[in-house]
Amino acid sequence: MSENVFSGSRNVAIVGSYLSGKTTLLESLLYVTGSLSRKGKITEKNTVGDGSQEARDRQMTVEVNAVSIEHDGIRFNFLDCPGSVEFTQETYNALMGVDAAIIVCEPDLPKVLTLAPLFQFLDNWEIPHLLFINKMDRAHDSFPTIIETLKSVSSRPFVLHQVPIGLGENLKGYIDLVTEQAYQYHADAPADSIPLPDELKDEEQAARAEFLEQLADFDDHLLEELLEDIEPPQDEIERDLKLELGADQIVPVFIGVAEQDFGVRPLFEALQREAPEPETTAKRRGLDADEEQPIAQVLKTYYSPQGGKLSLVRIWSGALTDGMNLNNIRMGGMYRLTGQQQESLNQATAGDIVALGRMDGVPTGETLSLDADMRELMPKAQALSPVYALAIAPKDRKDEVKLTTALTKLLEEDPALFWEQHGDTHEVILWGQGDIHLQVALDRLERKYKLPMSTHAPQVPYKETIRKAVTKVHGRYKHQTGGHGQFGDVYLDIQPLPRGDGFTFSEHIVGGVVPRQYIPGVETGVREYLVHGPLGFPVVDVAVTLQDGSYHSVDSSEQAFKMAARIAMQEGMQKAGPQLLEPILSVTISVPNDATSKVLRLVSGRRGQVMGYDAKAKWQGWDEVQALLPQAEIQDLILELRSLTMGVGFFEWTFDHLQEVPGKIAERLLARVGDES
Repeated sequence: MSENVFSGSRNVAIVGSYLSGKTTLLESLLYVTGSLSRKGKITEKNTVGDGSQEARDRQMTVEVNAVSIEHDGIRFNFLDCPGSVEFTQETYNALMGVDAAIIVCEPDLPKVLTLAPLFQFLDNWEIPHLLFINKMDRAHDSFPTIIETLKSVSSRPFVLHQVPIGLGENLKGYIDLVTEQAYQYHADAPADSIPLPDELKDEEQAARAEFLEQLADFDDHLLEELLEDIEPPQDEIERDLKLELGADQIVPVFIGVAEQDFGVRPLFEALQREAPEPETTAKRRGLDADEEQPIAQVLKTYYSPQGGKLSLVRIWSGALTDGMNLNNIRMGGMYRLTGQQQESLNQATAGDIVALGRMDGVPTGETLSLDADMRELMPKAQALSPVYALAIAPKDRKDEVKLTTALTKLLEEDPALFWEQHGDTHEVILWGQGDIHLQVALDRLERKYKLPMSTHAPQVPYKETIRKAVTKVHGRYKHQTGGHGQFGDVYLDIQPLPRGDGFTFSEHIVGGVVPRQYIPGVETGVREYLVHGPLGFPVVDVAVTLQDGSYHSVDSSEQAFKMAARIAMQEGMQKAGPQLLEPILSVTISVPNDATSKVLRLVSGRRGQVMGYDAKAKWQGWDEVQALLPQAEIQDLILELRSLTMGVGFFEWTFDHLQEVPGKIAERLLARVGDES
């Protein structure tokens, strides 16, 4: 390799699919750079990353882990990101603050296809990224087949830095296409240079020619050299790799086995040599690299029972000093994170990633500066739509008063969560990206806030309405208690309204048969009744008109007329043909196109109506299915959808309308409501 002098810092996210070996790669990177004397193992729960109890219990990454090291004069800030699709929001938020990403994937063709959403996000935001094909000792398909499959998930060309010597159990080493040098792997030790095997010379020459041609697509000078059969010097090739990676024009590809440190050293050397510097990233984000005003952005929020709130931030410009006021909030400490360890800092400068203490009220994604009006300066990752929900309640009712505060902190840590107190069902509903996602959140509620929860599937917010009009429904309330009595007398007309019109109340009183001061009581009585109709659900799309009535000069009151109205509604609604309504959602389902036919059957099997499907814009090989689905059928939709699509399918939804529940289903629902009551 050519001589290089390194300086500054690199902020690198490690991303990829679930079980691809991201945390193991991080452990190996720390080991080969001398930052660790002994590698930890996920199975032994002693890795630098995945230090939280929730991660170690599940042996999977469930939140961003920050690890900072210094090597050869460069500060490396690694962000180890979750691979499970249920924690994608964590990954996307972290990616907004890095200079480059390492995508870790397995040489397994179906698993390769699951990387499509991640590549799409990186390409959309023009975030430079390298690919590390891990577990090459387990490959079953040929290397060209693996690369060809990868091409289907990226809009950027893959540029092979290396090609393997052997494959699967016969993996021996690799050929570096920059230097044309062959290397033999050794477990937990640097690879040795070896003569290029004769049987691979033709393959190496073909791969090398394609490698240079791909670089020449973005460099006219290199293209001229190739056309004139001039061998480009190594430093020119490395310069092209750096420029084209920094501009997100290519995806360099590396191979190895992280568990045995195969290929990890050359990957790290490439990060030193080719990954863009922080000032390059800042310029791409529209910032002046020489700007002195401190500007930072929150990438992740942590809460610990002992240390309180920590905000992991990327410093885009200027310098931060401990105790500085940002967004009118005084920071309570500044730290460099290495897993669960914290190192106190007095100052940090542009290009660094550090944690700030006690930035209360500052959410993930917000921009920090001396000017609080700049809090929306830096772009944020789009918030993912919630797709799975559980109704939750404290096991101890005395804890209900603490729940809102705990949920607020929980959502600060994890912006992919959402909670609501449902107005119709009166349940506290926690929304997220899947069952594991919510279980992790519930574990945190119990561990951090001492709030064990009971859970169940949320109730569907059914409504009811009426089929026909009824007129002159009489309601009389008369009650004598010894002094003044109570008397109210009304005649109501009740009629259905078009779907979606809600509720209206009017009166046609002539001659003062119901005094004006009592009419509000009539409307109140009607509204109170409609909260719980004859079928047991809130009533919608009904018009009620007060037509007639009578009063007593002494015994009548607003309260008495309210009671009379309720009596009239109770009688009249039973005669008006009550019917059960269910919420229908407009759903947009995104899937690889080889799963589209399965999704169409899935929708039909859930009483859904397919409204159409088409190619998903800017997503090569993906379709969007538009459908209307009953909310009752959507609770576990994401689980089945992911099962059909290797975990990558997703959907978004909005409420569309209310629709009558089919007869037999309505009968079963009403029978169940009757049994429960």
